[in-house]
Amino acid sequence: MAAGTVVIVGGTTGLGFSAANACVDAGARVVIVGRNPDNAQAAARSLGADAIATTGDAADPRTAPAAIETAIKEFGRFDALYHVAGGSGRRAGDGPLHEVTDEGWEYTHRLNLTSLFYSDRAAVRQFLKQGGSGTVLNMGSVLGASPSPKFFATHAYASCKSAAIGLTKSLAAFYAPQQIRFNLIVPALVETPMSERAKTDERIMNFIRTKQPLDGGRIGRPEDLDAAVIFFLSDASKFCTGAVLTVDGGWSVTEGQYD
Repeated sequence: MAAGTVVIVGGTTGLGFSAANACVDAGARVVIVGRNPDNAQAAARSLGADAIATTGDAADPRTAPAAIETAIKEFGRFDALYHVAGGSGRRAGDGPLHEVTDEGWEYTHRLNLTSLFYSDRAAVRQFLKQGGSGTVLNMGSVLGASPSPKFFATHAYASCKSAAIGLTKSLAAFYAPQQIRFNLIVPALVETPMSERAKTDERIMNFIRTKQPLDGGRIGRPEDLDAAVIFFLSDASKFCTGAVLTVDGGWSVTEGQYD
């Protein structure tokens, strides 16, 4: 990855920030995007001279193009984009289908799917402008293909993450002749700000011990995904597009036990 420049949308906390650290350690320069200006600047300072922070809402169509422009202006190139931004719509009205509100549906899709669309569109437009070649990594979730009805019944969110798989594969197929690659990484429950509800619920944590049985049955850590992120954002994956890689501690192949 040395000498590459990566834009990470949602790169100031959690999975995105861990990935930004890994990219810098691998020799890349990064532009991280977050909604909170203070968090963004603090994250950039922590990453050092090879990182720049920009502020914006990923669900605003201007945010990703502005971050890509910053990468080109400050680092002279744009090679890869990692879209991490998203989150739960539970407080906005997501839940089981019969309880999902119109507002919850719209909010959750804008947060998770529309934002991804904006990031991917901005990236591919710039790659085409540059003459082709580039790589995009999208963020999925096990809930997009491996539902868990008792504790994680947020159906608007699940539809977004399922759609992310289809969109990523369609983009990979269409843009492969231009040497523009699209892949997707699928985590299960990971220790991030989004997982606070689950982490403080003893019943859910007991379930996770059997649903994610690898490494002692623990919740995931952001750094568990870093090696896969580096692979997809670098030339190590130059013959790989349309891939959906699950990094879930065994979630998708394990029943999980309820008390």
